[in-house]
Amino acid sequence: MGEIATSNRQITLFYSSKSERAKQTLVYAKAEGLAIQEIDIIITKLTGTQIVELADRLNMVVADLVNQDHPAYETKFEHHNFSTDDWIKMIQHNPEIMKQPIALRGEKTILVETPTDIIKI
Repeated sequence: MGEIATSNRQITLFYSSKSERAKQTLVYAKAEGLAIQEIDIIITKLTGTQIVELADRLNMVVADLVNQDHPAYETKFEHHNFSTDDWIKMIQHNPEIMKQPIALRGEKTILVETPTDIIKI
């Protein structure tokens, strides 16, 4: 069992309040009447274990969770192959570079590409 608690009765949404896609996803989910537990990764710092668990649930490696095209990434970092621990630290200190929103319900986890993806979970 992981560190992230999930329920079949509600969707847990990891998102950045700085992201337009995340804001649109929240509005859409609420309009659909979905029960949402919101976790703003800008306010609530993720642990290394949570980051690894999210990557595992998405069948990704931690490096794949980093949006290397994000302006914050491009201004602070160069494209490199870092260790998993380094990627975790980068996400923890710069949460806006993490790909999101990520929605969880029970055993299902998706990376929300468009706001309407939230209904797929």
